[in-house]
Amino acid sequence: MGKHLLAIDQGTTGTTALIVTLDGTTIGKKTVEFPQYFPKPGWVEHKPDEIWDSVGAAVGGALAQAQIQASEIAGIGITNQRETTLVWDRATGHPIFNAIVWQCRRTADICDKLKTSGAEPKVRTKTGLVIDAYFSGTKVAWILDNVDGARARADKGELAFGTIDTFLVHRLTGGAVHATDVTNASRTLLMDLAKLTWDDEMLSLFRVPRSVLPSIVPSAGHIGVTKNAGFLPDGIPIAGIAGDQQAALFGQACFAEGDAKCTYGTGAFALMNIGSNPTLSKHGLVTTVAWQIDGKTTYALEGSAFIAGAAVQWLRDGLGIIRTAAEIEELAKKVPSSDGVSFVPALAGLGAPYWDQDARGTITGITRGTTAAHLARATLEGIAFEVWDLLEAMTKDAGRGMNTLKVDGGAAKNDLLVQFQADVARAEVVRPVEVESTGRGAAMLAGVGLGLADFGAAAKMIKLDRSFAPVMAEPERASHLARWRDAIRRTRTASR
Repeated sequence: MGKHLLAIDQGTTGTTALIVTLDGTTIGKKTVEFPQYFPKPGWVEHKPDEIWDSVGAAVGGALAQAQIQASEIAGIGITNQRETTLVWDRATGHPIFNAIVWQCRRTADICDKLKTSGAEPKVRTKTGLVIDAYFSGTKVAWILDNVDGARARADKGELAFGTIDTFLVHRLTGGAVHATDVTNASRTLLMDLAKLTWDDEMLSLFRVPRSVLPSIVPSAGHIGVTKNAGFLPDGIPIAGIAGDQQAALFGQACFAEGDAKCTYGTGAFALMNIGSNPTLSKHGLVTTVAWQIDGKTTYALEGSAFIAGAAVQWLRDGLGIIRTAAEIEELAKKVPSSDGVSFVPALAGLGAPYWDQDARGTITGITRGTTAAHLARATLEGIAFEVWDLLEAMTKDAGRGMNTLKVDGGAAKNDLLVQFQADVARAEVVRPVEVESTGRGAAMLAGVGLGLADFGAAAKMIKLDRSFAPVMAEPERASHLARWRDAIRRTRTASR
C-alpha cells in the first residue's frame, strides 16, 4: 500500500488536490479554477467536463509538487460543493445538461408553490431541511422537465442523478460505481434523515424518480477503485467522501458534541456537532448528517450564508476596486471603520436563519465621503455579521454559549475579518495553520476508511496557527449589531 493520501476538494470556483502524508503533513497542493456561467439573472451553472478537467489538472499538479508517483497513493478522499446537481446518460457518462450550482435560484418559484401548498412542515420533519432552491431536489426535477425527453428516459432507467461527489466517483471508477455518501444525500431534500434512506414521499413531492438515484454509502470505507480515470492508475481505493462543510467539521476535529466550526469559502457555513440525535432547529437552521463511520451516525446543526468570499470576488471582478482577493484586507485597513456603511451580501438571496430567496444585496449608509476602503471594510464586516446570525441561532438551538469557534477556508486568512468575527460573536476564534480543512477532512476520512487512522490519530493531523480573543467594548459591539439588524430589515423590505 502507498504511503500518501490524495484529497480531491471540488469547490464552487475551483478544484484543489492535496497530497497528504499519513501523519497529516501536506506535501503537495494544486488549485485549478474553472468558469461559472450565468445564463440568466440568478442562474448559475458549471460545465461538467470543465470540472473534470480541473480535477485532473489539480491532481497532476499536486503530485508534481509532492514529487511522488500516483502509484504511491494509498487511497482517495473526496469532498465537494454539495447541492450542485448533474444528470447524465448511464450508458455514455455524458451529462445531458450543465451542472446546476447550489447558488442557482431558478427553482425559487417551484419552492414558493410547495411552501404555499403546506408541504414544508413534513419536509422539515423528514429531511431536516427547509424547502429552498439551494437544495438539490427541485434542481433534479427542473433538468428532467426542461431537457427534451429527459423524464421519459429517466423512467426507463437510462439517466443517473448525482451531486459532484457522485459524478467524480462515476468518472474515477470508469462508470462502475453510482453512489453518494450519506452527508451529500442529506442535502438533497430526498433522504429520510433518521432512516438514512431515500424517502418515497419526498421523491413523489419533488417529482424525482427513484430510477435516477445513487446508492447511499457511509462517509468512510471502501467505495470503489479507480479505473480508466486517465490521470490516475487503476486500482486506487476511494475510501472517504463527505460534502465540503461536513469534511471541514471532520477536518477541524469537531468530534465532541458542541464542537463548532465556520468555513469561509464562496459562502460561509457554520456547523455544530450535535451527536447521534437529529434534533430539528427552532431558529432557522437545518439539521444534516455530519458523517457516518463504522455504523455510527453523527449529526450537525448547520447555518449557511450563501455569499461570503464571493462578495470579495464581486469587489474584484464586478467593481474592479481590488485586483486580487487578498488585497481587501490592506484596503480595508486604510480606514478605522466602515463609517456607517453596511453591506448585506445577499447576492444569491439570504440563507439561514432568514431563508429569504428573493432578497438581494444591499449597501446602506453611503455618503459622499464613502470610499472604496469603506466598502471593503463593510464587506468584511458583512461576512462576519452573517456568521454572527448563524452562531446566534445555533447557540439558541443548542441551549449553550459558544466559547470557541474553529475557522477555516480561504477568507479565514484575513486577520481583520477573523478578529471582527471574534468581537461580534464574543467568542475565541481558533485558526489552523492550514486553512484547507475541507481537503484535510477528506484525507482524514480516507485514512479512517482505509483503517490507517482512527479519530485520535486524525485529530493529531491538525496544527494550530493562532487564536483571536474578543476585545471590542460591549457598547461598540451593540452599535454594530443594531446597524446590521437595520440593514437586514431594509434588505428584506426591499425584496417584498
